[in-house]
Amino acid sequence: MMSTRHRAPSSPLIVTNPEARISRPAAAGLFGGFFALLSLAVAANCEQALAAEPTRPPAQAGYVVVHLQPITRVTELPGRTTAVLTAEVRPQVNGVVLKRLFEEGSEVKEGQQLYQIDPALYQAAYDSTVATLARNRATLQAANAKAARYKSLSSMKAVSKQDLDDAVATAQQAEADIAIAQASISQAKINLSYTKVLAPISGRIGRSTVTPGALVIANQSNVLATVTQLDPIYVDVTQSATTLLRLRKALASGEIESVGRGAAKVTLKLEDNSTYDVPGKLQFSEVTVDEGTGTVLMRAIFPNPKHLLLPGMYVHASLQEGVDRNGILVPQQAVSRNTHGDATVLLIGDDDKASLRVIQTGQAIDDQWIVIGGLRAGERVIVDGLQNIRPGDVVRPVAVEDAAIRPDKRS
Repeated sequence: MMSTRHRAPSSPLIVTNPEARISRPAAAGLFGGFFALLSLAVAANCEQALAAEPTRPPAQAGYVVVHLQPITRVTELPGRTTAVLTAEVRPQVNGVVLKRLFEEGSEVKEGQQLYQIDPALYQAAYDSTVATLARNRATLQAANAKAARYKSLSSMKAVSKQDLDDAVATAQQAEADIAIAQASISQAKINLSYTKVLAPISGRIGRSTVTPGALVIANQSNVLATVTQLDPIYVDVTQSATTLLRLRKALASGEIESVGRGAAKVTLKLEDNSTYDVPGKLQFSEVTVDEGTGTVLMRAIFPNPKHLLLPGMYVHASLQEGVDRNGILVPQQAVSRNTHGDATVLLIGDDDKASLRVIQTGQAIDDQWIVIGGLRAGERVIVDGLQNIRPGDVVRPVAVEDAAIRPDKRS
């Protein structure tokens, strides 16, 4: 007997109970509810895990409060000291040096004798010219007497007119010889005086390049010594033409203290960071600008009675441009730069959250920046703990005492 196989109907859903059949939309709703319940369970577990995890305490932030205070605007002009007068001592005559009459490094006065060159030859030349003058004077006396006699004889027709003219010419030639002898005496006297080498100016003399017994030549290239005047002394500074214009306007408006026509009061800071105790005057006398660099050379003059300043020293001239009565200073460690190069600081708000602020800074005064925009009085600027703080973090504010910030503690 043959068996017959029955194929299952090609229905997408097989159920034994027709009443229990579930439609497709209903099945989708069941699955959606299941996933919703699963999501709620996961979220609840995450909240419990986060609640169980310990929270990080706020980072400590040391801050200073911004105060308004008077700030003196100062322009620093780097430069070098230059002697007002420098004289190189050279011989004016040839000869052998007999003596050196000064101590190296000492102060000398103008006209003080420094060297003695052997005067023997020049003394002999002087004596010879003096003798020549005496002879010429005697010749003139005789010529004048002869001319007088010939004049009286010529009136009596005792001598010829030619003899009289010759006598008069001889007398006039004797007068000329006397003038020549007097000039020779002056020259010989000058050469004799040049054997005494004198200081051309007052100042400090350096080392001697010759010793007694050395042969020197008139106007030689090698100097015997150099005399430098140290009081007063120049300070040459180079600044841009823009700075020069700004300083001139400030001087004309009275913002810069004037100490004379076209001059401003200036102080000096030395290489060891000490302040020179005598103020000077900055001249704005330069009239040309270097075409290659666009800079101008300005010259300040300082009294130097103690000779503390020496030529060639590197110094900083400080020029006070006025006082900003409502200035703001912030420590340099509080200021950083963003990717655009703008100055930024971190501030602490009323909710103790850190926020980033872009500010505008001017020049530096010691270890602080002058703030010309971006900050207001009373705001709290973070200066300590910056490496652990990011914008938006809640911080634990701690006031930092900074005498340089608070005007009541400024010296």
